[in-house]
Amino acid sequence: MSGHDLAASAPFSGPGPVRSDRPALVPNFLAVYQDYFDFVWSCTRRLGVRSAAIDDVVQEIFIVIHARLHTLERPAALRSWIYGVVRRVVSGHHRERRSKLDPVMPFDLSEIPGPRQPSPLELAEQSDQVKLLWSVLGELDDDKREVFVLAELEEMTAPEIADAIDIPINTAYSRLRAARQAFNEALARREARGEICRT
Repeated sequence: MSGHDLAASAPFSGPGPVRSDRPALVPNFLAVYQDYFDFVWSCTRRLGVRSAAIDDVVQEIFIVIHARLHTLERPAALRSWIYGVVRRVVSGHHRERRSKLDPVMPFDLSEIPGPRQPSPLELAEQSDQVKLLWSVLGELDDDKREVFVLAELEEMTAPEIADAIDIPINTAYSRLRAARQAFNEALARREARGEICRT
């Protein structure tokens, strides 16, 4: 994917500039691509994009990032800004599929997301414990699951999450507390049913 191809991308109505009182240097796109590829790929997968489409959607996300990177005015917010792009592009992808009467299959959280190339982490994620994690996450509603995954798996802070999904910071904190409580309750139910073996 050449820089010329990226620059020729269509206008995008996704996240606007992250505002600041002072200008900041525009991050280098190649560095952003290298540093955030795995983050973009895993978030895209976790938002329900099928394996067959994920490479195209990730490429579209980076086209948008390249075209709009100059609008970023607060480099400290880069990760949450990128997630906002991911979220909007994926939402557009799902809308397009629905408009073509190609129903989106329910996202099976037992499918473990990971990088495209096999890695020790990806191999470790095949464990029963991780499959259990995704099964439990499947019991959470979409809002709670999203903030839980961003906080616990992507290690984003509550302010970053609030920026990324455009909610007030207090809402981010309360939603995350509710998500952790719901997750713990779901785990407790499974343990009571004997589905979790303690070693």
